[in-house]
Amino acid sequence: MLRTKIVILLLLATSALRAQPAADGSDALHRWQAGVAVSAEAIARVGMDSCFRAEPVGDAVFARMLGKSYPKDCPVARCDLRYVRVLHYDWQGRVLTGELVCHRQIADDVVQVFRQLYRQKYPIGSVRLIDDFDADDERSMRANNTSCFCYRSVNGSQKLSKHARGLAVDINPLYNPCRRRTKNGRWRVEPATAVPYCDRTKTFRGKIDRQDLCYRLFTARGFTWGGNWRTLKDWQHFEK
Repeated sequence: MLRTKIVILLLLATSALRAQPAADGSDALHRWQAGVAVSAEAIARVGMDSCFRAEPVGDAVFARMLGKSYPKDCPVARCDLRYVRVLHYDWQGRVLTGELVCHRQIADDVVQVFRQLYRQKYPIGSVRLIDDFDADDERSMRANNTSCFCYRSVNGSQKLSKHARGLAVDINPLYNPCRRRTKNGRWRVEPATAVPYCDRTKTFRGKIDRQDLCYRLFTARGFTWGGNWRTLKDWQHFEK
């Protein structure tokens, strides 16, 4: 009887230890949970190629998207989308796991750009699916979240956004907002909390301009930058 109790206690203790997340973030790498800090040792164990890759959208990821970034009547074929895994540095210098969904046509571009940004320790606040924000673009941008696919129209119009096909990436949107003039002549800023960052004559960390590494990497691969547009400025936005 005593021996049986000891065995049960040992099994319970082992299960509890397995349930605890690894301090080095290795569990997040194996399960690919976005937004978790990971160590160099954990990355070395799984391999860098496993941390930067594009794959078909699996059932678990698609379940997160369905009814949010991917509405039930979405005409974009699931097989045309890719789930992209990346690593990135945050503003505190930590290495975090990240994830995006994009169109298969730009999947390799996205993987390679983010790999170069990682190598250069380019800081990105967050790289999570917009579905974690209920596909609410304003909420995602206020959280300075970098994202790609979301089936939606351009704000304030009926025209489909390039994001609707997964052909546009928004980088550090809080520091690189979208600014457009409305019909009544006023400026509309998205996200609304990013007004201080609309003055592009100022120098601040995270600002994308023509000298920025992010700009150079994306445009070298044929992407158009929203900061070059005339009728509106979308400094976060790269599309192809």
